[in-house]
Amino acid sequence: MTRPNPSRAKLHRAYTVEEVARLYGVHRNTVRNWCDRGLPTLDSGRPLLIQGRDLRTFLQARRAQAKRPCPPGAIYCFRCKEPRVPADARAVFEASATKAGTLKAICATCGARMFRRAREATLPDILPGVAIQIMEAERHIEERPTPFMICD
Repeated sequence: MTRPNPSRAKLHRAYTVEEVARLYGVHRNTVRNWCDRGLPTLDSGRPLLIQGRDLRTFLQARRAQAKRPCPPGAIYCFRCKEPRVPADARAVFEASATKAGTLKAICATCGARMFRRAREATLPDILPGVAIQIMEAERHIEERPTPFMICD
């Protein structure tokens, strides 16, 4: 499930639990759990009403709390769910036609592949002390020369 986009809530509108659930494509119980975890409601009466401004603030705070910035020398590992140092202090940078490319490495903890988009100029800042091999990325199929087709 993707994180709910806080900007979908209208600031000056009051929502019921069912309306919030429909707005974000979640179950009503999920919205009730948000209320238990600190999402303010207008009053304790039924139906529960949630101010759009409060909903947006709550979801922005949850999103900010979930962020895990990577310190220099680390790439985010999706399997470990933590920033990790590349195994053997090695990484590969596949440069594309633009100034950006893909930084690839192996997680030293779990062995999963890690990826990060970066510009070649920022590589020393992102992974200081890591040996980075720079390669040219494979061209997209529309950028390749016309293939020779042998038809019998």
